[in-house]
Amino acid sequence: MITEPTILLVEPTHYDVSYSINPWMDPLRWAADPHGMHRGALRAFAELRDALQAAGFGLEIVAGEPGLPDMVFPANAAVVLDGRALLARFRYPQRQGEEAPFARIFAELRERGLLDDVATLANGCYQEGAGDCIWDAVRGHFWAGFGPRSARCAADAVGAYFGREVVALELATAQSYHLDVCFCPLAGGEILYYPPAFTEAALRELHARLPASQRIEASADDLRHFSVNAVNLHDRIVMARTTPRLRDALGKRGYRVHEVDLAPFMLSGGGAYCMTLRLDRSTSMRQGSGMAGDEAAGGQPAVAAA
Repeated sequence: MITEPTILLVEPTHYDVSYSINPWMDPLRWAADPHGMHRGALRAFAELRDALQAAGFGLEIVAGEPGLPDMVFPANAAVVLDGRALLARFRYPQRQGEEAPFARIFAELRERGLLDDVATLANGCYQEGAGDCIWDAVRGHFWAGFGPRSARCAADAVGAYFGREVVALELATAQSYHLDVCFCPLAGGEILYYPPAFTEAALRELHARLPASQRIEASADDLRHFSVNAVNLHDRIVMARTTPRLRDALGKRGYRVHEVDLAPFMLSGGGAYCMTLRLDRSTSMRQGSGMAGDEAAGGQPAVAAA
């Protein structure tokens, strides 16, 4: 089982935008300059890789497969916690072909001792990985999106497999087709989220569980920049190029933002979080007191390893 912050990445060798299964996907724009777009994707991937390493992550980088361009978004491949992985069941045929190669990748991770157990959801219970089931290290539970891609039954299946509470939140728009597009728990206990992405019932659930001081509301402009789709470790945040407003808001809370030009991947509706999958998430991760709280050893804020 992995104990250090570690992320799974999939090389973009076979990445393109050739179909549309969410409102962000723009195959016509890709087709206008496929070679230039692909070169841009390779550069963006290298920049993201370097940013993640600079933030303190170890990386497991695997190859994708021809004909499966969205394998470059491994956040959707599985939910991982405590060395156990629950593999995704994709709703759309365009992504269902990813299930077999990802199963092989996770089997290899288990054989290498990086995971202890790998399981698969029942047929027909759609669940698209950590993109729709996000671990909150501060609160010790999952937040699970359902509606556009993942089924409501998946939240119960995740809870049964991992033995942890799962808070189900219904998504209300096609733009926020996965929870990670519009919702991001941060290490200081805050939640960065886009309120119009959720049903009224989901917002009531969120507000009941989160004081106003821990709610950071993203704007429609932030959503378009895929700024909510971010990767956080301690006080470091890696995200696509963001808005001045959000950059300033996060900075005032003590976060250091590293922006990466992910435009080629945003053409498929993905940002930094979509392109990553944490393999080290654990229920035993240190619980933080917030970015404004006491400083930990070495002068770092005492926060959870979100």
